[in-house]
Amino acid sequence: MPCWRTVRRLLPESEPMSLTWRHLPKPARAIAEAAAAAVEAARARDAEAYPREVARLAALPPERAGLVLGGVVRALLEEQYPDGLTADDVRALAVRCVRGAAGWFPAVEPDVVIMLVAGALGLHPSADEGLPLQAADVAAHAPLLVADLLTTSAAPLNTHLTTAFTTLAVIELSDTP
Repeated sequence: MPCWRTVRRLLPESEPMSLTWRHLPKPARAIAEAAAAAVEAARARDAEAYPREVARLAALPPERAGLVLGGVVRALLEEQYPDGLTADDVRALAVRCVRGAAGWFPAVEPDVVIMLVAGALGLHPSADEGLPLQAADVAAHAPLLVADLLTTSAAPLNTHLTTAFTTLAVIELSDTP
């Protein structure tokens, strides 16, 4: 409970249950802006803008950007699959995402999309195996997955970004001694 009170103090009173990008520290705001731009380029299927926005996203601290994008994917999955995902759900989601992007972004890789879903669900390889994805893979594919999931979401991207940043703030505050 103390962590929630701390997070509530970080949020402006006029917006008690939301976190706007204006109130984020500069590095976090840069991640939010780059992620939103990449997702919007993916939603528009803009083959010219998307690589530029992916490069912008990839230039940010990869562990932070990956955590935020993973949080957005997790929030979308929890919204759309409240009872959990089956292997068939993951397969159908990956196929839908890849097919939707392949016509304008031929570099899309199904295995990367599946690993992003697994990572968002907390299914990570052991420490001995290392991370299976490079930062460039995450930057190039996470916005595609987010854009795909947003097509059936009841909430806009900003809501899911807010959820991701709030969740990360609570985790970081709970890890602080």
